[in-house]
Amino acid sequence: MALIVQKFGGTSVGSTERIKNVAKRVARWRAQGHQLVVVPSAMSGETNRLISLAKEISPQPDPRELDVVASTGEQVTIGLLSMALMEQGVKAKSYTGAQVKVLTDSAFTTARIERIDENRMRADLEAGFVVVVAGFQGVDAAGNITTLGRGGSDTSAVALAAALKADECQIYTAVDGVYTTDPRIVPEARRLDTITFEEMLEMASLGSKVLQIRSVEFAGKYKVKLRVLSSFEDKEGPGTLITYEEDPKMEKAVISGIAFNHDEAKITVMGVPDRPGVAYQILGPIGEANIDVDMIIQNASVDNMTDFSFTVNRSEYAKAMDVLNKQVKSHIKAADIRGDAKVCKVSLVGVGMRTHAGVAGKMFRTLAEEGINIQMISTSEIKVAVVIDEKYMELAVRALHKAFGLDQPQ
Repeated sequence: MALIVQKFGGTSVGSTERIKNVAKRVARWRAQGHQLVVVPSAMSGETNRLISLAKEISPQPDPRELDVVASTGEQVTIGLLSMALMEQGVKAKSYTGAQVKVLTDSAFTTARIERIDENRMRADLEAGFVVVVAGFQGVDAAGNITTLGRGGSDTSAVALAAALKADECQIYTAVDGVYTTDPRIVPEARRLDTITFEEMLEMASLGSKVLQIRSVEFAGKYKVKLRVLSSFEDKEGPGTLITYEEDPKMEKAVISGIAFNHDEAKITVMGVPDRPGVAYQILGPIGEANIDVDMIIQNASVDNMTDFSFTVNRSEYAKAMDVLNKQVKSHIKAADIRGDAKVCKVSLVGVGMRTHAGVAGKMFRTLAEEGINIQMISTSEIKVAVVIDEKYMELAVRALHKAFGLDQPQ
């Protein structure tokens, strides 16, 4: 008998019929003798609907009151799922984040979990109940309802698994695991049996939408085994286990996957004086405007002048250009500021890079053979990322997937 935390996303509980199907799945696990804590998201689209209602009242809703409104989506789902479990003959009991309690800080709409009181859940589990806990929400020390931000239900599930020292945290999604790349781009993409926390964290940060970055960070920190499964398959497969690098099977592949992100924009500040502090003079105002910067490149100095390039999310491109033109260009006496909102990032990820040379060279050769120009490069121990023209993204992913043998059984 294992203690398992199962998380179901909004699509999985998007209708009463799907909630009934989730209940049947949970009931099968319970019939095998497992203790279960289930963390459902709000029904698909519900959180957006609630936030839209709030903004119809106030264009900039008070964050505390917005959390009161936004948290109600999960409260509906936990009640409905508990009822559906009871209809399956399974004892079930639902709890909000405040009832458990999931103690957070007071950063409304983006709260972080500080502690979880697991005693109530343990008592119910020992009494034979399936415990259904609202994801995405908690309560601060003053008793205020808080929410964890977008994708917070994944983080809730991992945090509950850590607090309960669960054997596994299962994340049910629309896909049956983590793939070498998006199967919609490369039909030959393979489902991975295992992947390390490090690799999954890189994949998530580089554009893979299977799991939220915060949940992977949390799982890695507290060594919670994660498994990605599909909630839409009648016959449940093994999914993908996200685990520790010590697994000897992880040594087989140099590259585990290819991530990509087309929500990128590149900005170049041209003719910058090459002197100490100039990088801060450029990026300081960008940071103060709450714009996240990703890749950064400074060219070699020629006659004490250089070009400084960096990437931002495409949604913040116009804002970044405005900040640079109004606050930076004249201050540092830059020659020009140029931007390109039609770029993308393609990345190779794999712990095998640590022990295998030539990965970057092979990547660059493959792209060159396809006539794809590389505009920027960023590397880490287990990642090589490049910025290229957006129109070549799918071609690049397919070519790299084939070049590194990711379409072949391991």
